[in-house]
Amino acid sequence: MAADPPARLLLCTDLDRTLIPNGRQPESPAARSLFARLVQRPEVTLAYVSGRDAALVAEAIVDYALPSPDWVVADVGTTLLEVAPDGWRAHRGWHQSIGVDWAGRTAQDLHQLLADLSPLDLQEPAKQNTYKLSYYLHLDVDVPSLCAEIERRLELEQLRASLITSMDEQAEIGLLDVLPPAATKLHAVRFLMELLGFDSSETLFCGDSGNDLPVMTSDLPSVLVANADPALMAQLGCSAGERSPRETLYLAQGGFMGMNGNYAAGIVEGVLHFHPQLSGWLAEPC
Repeated sequence: MAADPPARLLLCTDLDRTLIPNGRQPESPAARSLFARLVQRPEVTLAYVSGRDAALVAEAIVDYALPSPDWVVADVGTTLLEVAPDGWRAHRGWHQSIGVDWAGRTAQDLHQLLADLSPLDLQEPAKQNTYKLSYYLHLDVDVPSLCAEIERRLELEQLRASLITSMDEQAEIGLLDVLPPAATKLHAVRFLMELLGFDSSETLFCGDSGNDLPVMTSDLPSVLVANADPALMAQLGCSAGERSPRETLYLAQGGFMGMNGNYAAGIVEGVLHFHPQLSGWLAEPC
C-alpha cells in the first residue's frame, strides 16, 4: 500500500499582536519556540502578512528572533516580496495587478481629495507607498461617518478603495489605510495560493485585528488568537473563551500544551485545530 503523500501547509500570519507579543496580554514562554519548530518543517511555506513596511518586518524578525519567512506581504497587502538567499525581491505581477484599481492615480493623488478632513492625521512618509495611503485617527473619531465621507468623495472621482481600520494598542491610537480594492490581505493570500499551487485545505491565516477582517470573513481557514481585538471578535460574532460559530474560523481558547492562546500560542493551537495530524511535527526532529 502506497504511503500517503506528505502534508504541506501555506501558513500566513499577521505579525503585531498576532505572532509578535507586543500587546497588553502576556506571552506563553514556550510559544515562539514551538512556532519556530512548526514552521521550520520543509512542508511549511511561511508568509508574514503585515501592515508593517518591509524594513519594519525585517526589524521585527531580528528583534523578536522570528523564523525567516518564505514570503512577506507588507504594507497591508500593497507589497509582496519573495525571501530569497540573495535578498527580498518584490513580485512585479502583484504590484501590476493592484495598480489597475486606481486608474493611474497614486496614494498622493487620493490624499489631495481628503486632506481637508480634520480627523485624518497623515502618517509618516515611510508608512506610505504608491498604493497605500495611511492615517492616524484619534479614538473619539466617528469612524463610520468618516469612512462614508471618504467613500463619497472617491465615488465622485469614480474611484474605489478599501478602507481598513485597526488599532495600535501601544500608542493608543486608531489607524486607517486607504488601499486599492485588490490590495487587501485576502487578495494577497489568494494570489500566493494560486502562485504556489496551494488550495484552501492547505492554507491557514492567523490574525488579531481589523485589517485581518477580509480574510476572517472569507472561506479560508483562519485563526483568531486569544488576545485578538474585542471589536474584531464582535464583528465576527465571537466572544473570548467561546467557540466561533463558523467552521472556517477558530478562536484560540488557551490550555493547549499548557499555553494561554495568546500570540504564537494561539497560532500553534489553531494549526493543530485544523490539522491535528500534524501534532507529531512538534516532537519530531527536523
